[in-house]
Amino acid sequence: MSNTERDIDYLNRLQDYYAKERCLPSYSRLMDLLGFASKSAVSKLLGRLQSNGFISRTSDGDWAPTDRFFERTLSSQPVPAGMPVAARDVGSDTFAIDQYLISHPSSTHLIPVKGDSMIDAGIHPGDVAVVERRSSANLGDVVVAIVDDEFTLKTLGKEKGQYVLLPANPAYPVIRPQGTLEIFGVMVGLVRKYR
Repeated sequence: MSNTERDIDYLNRLQDYYAKERCLPSYSRLMDLLGFASKSAVSKLLGRLQSNGFISRTSDGDWAPTDRFFERTLSSQPVPAGMPVAARDVGSDTFAIDQYLISHPSSTHLIPVKGDSMIDAGIHPGDVAVVERRSSANLGDVVVAIVDDEFTLKTLGKEKGQYVLLPANPAYPVIRPQGTLEIFGVMVGLVRKYR
């Protein structure tokens, strides 16, 4: 195994550790985790990971993950959801989920979905809506709205010149506000975990 392959393996272990603990391990913990015999070997690895842009030093001198640390492999070939195609080796690139879903971090909220009123739009209970805080939206946008002092996730529509909120499930009625309708934000992405 080449040094680059070993460093990728070490990086993968660090990423798994970070996913569980939400911090990078200490030097002594890194020695145990990666099977190193000395802190010097750990220091050299951290230096290589830093030079490749995966980690950086904070102003306090601690190690911290960079955006590149959170990149994941993105296949260059999509997988068909219809008829199967021949499997072959595919190249790959990297992909950072946060960078893909979130354009404005300071105004983005992650909001768990409850209920099935948007199920025909592919939005299921337990999903997490990625919502960009905005006070206006376009017709057809899926929005988090405050209607008559209650939050709801629906598609913004219009009937007879009045804004309405459209469910994506025939079991639910169109919401025609009796009082105020305020747009909290527009859904820009959706996260679903299958296990």
